[in-house]
Amino acid sequence: MDVRAAFNAIVGNLEYPMFIVTARAGDERLGCLIGFATQTSIDPPRLAICLSRKNRTHRRGRDCPALAVHCVPADAPDLAELFGGETGDDIDKFARCRWREGPEGLPILEDCETWFVGRIAERVDIGDHVGFLLEVVAAHHGRSEPQLSFQDVRDVDAGHAP
Repeated sequence: MDVRAAFNAIVGNLEYPMFIVTARAGDERLGCLIGFATQTSIDPPRLAICLSRKNRTHRRGRDCPALAVHCVPADAPDLAELFGGETGDDIDKFARCRWREGPEGLPILEDCETWFVGRIAERVDIGDHVGFLLEVVAAHHGRSEPQLSFQDVRDVDAGHAP
């Protein structure tokens, strides 16, 4: 097995939480399912997330000043399918889910009770994704519940072209 195949086999078996990131570019609401995210600092509170260069949320929202990051409950695979398996190039994802305007004017998904908003402190080119270092400016912790994981959604076909 070559290095790339071995690496893909390793990361394909990892278990990590999935998130939905929402943004706003002018009047356009944007959102996508992500799995690449990690806390980078406790004080000040910071998290790094990665957006694929191929999806509309990155293409249209890369210059947004802030992003909202939603923890996806394990009982919301339909929401993950909507934000991961569809593209905003073809549909209005927000017409198919419950949401409200939140801090920084960002869309907050009603079915994701736990979320935070971060102002973008830094953007980093890291390959086929772009990293966004977020400084947390608002947060809401809903009920404690299991979160949707990568293994739960590994069969969702990306809405954007591979």
